[in-house]
Amino acid sequence: MAPQNPSLDIIFAALADPTRRAILGMLLEDDMAVTDVAAPFEVSLAAISKHLAVLVTAGLIRQERRGRIIWCKLEPEGLRSASVWMQGFGQFEPVDLDDFERFLLAELGGAPSEGKEQP
Repeated sequence: MAPQNPSLDIIFAALADPTRRAILGMLLEDDMAVTDVAAPFEVSLAAISKHLAVLVTAGLIRQERRGRIIWCKLEPEGLRSASVWMQGFGQFEPVDLDDFERFLLAELGGAPSEGKEQP
């Protein structure tokens, strides 16, 4: 279970890693089993599990067991405290998950998925 109020340090530390940002981008599309999250990466399942644990601790995703499979789901509210903090500087707008998805796609060089409208 994710903590109720993870600190900004934990959230920003979680977002600092490109693998974790890629995982968040994947979870923007749909819930995924841990093995499916791990598939595109050339690291062990144990390494991906550690990345997922960091994202859970930061409150950015949650995991639930369905039978023998552990599923990962994006927690959209997880970025709220970071967004509110950044708004305090007056230079940042609230985090929009569609904008965040476009940023991740551009950052990772991915193509937009079918069925998704792009502005």
